[in-house]
Amino acid sequence: MTQKNLSTWLKAVIIGTGFFGIAVFFLIIPAYGKSLASTAPEFAYCYWPWQIFLWLCSLPCFVSLVFGWKIAKNIGNDNSFSFENAKNLKIISCLAAGDSAFFFLGNWALLFMNMSHPGVAIIFAPLVIFVGIAVAVVCAALSHLVYKSAVMQAENDLTI
Repeated sequence: MTQKNLSTWLKAVIIGTGFFGIAVFFLIIPAYGKSLASTAPEFAYCYWPWQIFLWLCSLPCFVSLVFGWKIAKNIGNDNSFSFENAKNLKIISCLAAGDSAFFFLGNWALLFMNMSHPGVAIIFAPLVIFVGIAVAVVCAALSHLVYKSAVMQAENDLTI
């Protein structure tokens, strides 16, 4: 697989992920929330706090896609092991870790304000937080490896 091919596939995956994220956060979750609020009116007051909370949680995910696009573009330009890619991976890592922390705190805050079910905080939240931390760790490791490779490449470029 060539660099251009890999870059094209990565960009296609990023676009697909973006569309899927838009569908989930702006179509499926609001429709499910409205359905839940209409079938159980006693939970209708929870709709907007949860909706806003989930929209805020989605922002770092969409920002990460922008940095992923930059990485894919650099790969297409045959610049895979660059300091810029290492920096972008580090930013994605920080966004994932920060989003996981925000999701954890927000989920428990909504639970303590009696706007969430304990099952959501005990079962669903740890799953989402685990995935976020896993993404953060993988991106941090890749950032470190890409940085080391960029250093080695820079040293090689200086030797004849």
